[in-house]
Amino acid sequence: MKNFKTVSLLLAALILTGVAGCASSPTKESTAQYVDDSVITTSVKAAIFNEPSLKVAEINVETFKGVVQLSGFVRSYENITTAVSVARGVKGVQSVKNDMRVK
Repeated sequence: MKNFKTVSLLLAALILTGVAGCASSPTKESTAQYVDDSVITTSVKAAIFNEPSLKVAEINVETFKGVVQLSGFVRSYENITTAVSVARGVKGVQSVKNDMRVK
């Protein structure tokens, strides 16, 4: 019986450590959030690529907790507006930060 309690305690401690290790903080994503953000980033890149007026190679996309950051260089202010609009239309995007510059 004493061994059972010891094993149960160790197992509970292991599970608690695993759960706490996967938790998020204000500056760090959980594993699930990281996967979700990867999907959002890929979806935004695909949407920008499918927009004929934009060049995907010139626009960088990063996502953290659903907030998409667009950076890079574009040809006009219209391209900035279009890229932000396209990014906002992607499922899962909470907001868009624009750090793009006109060449």
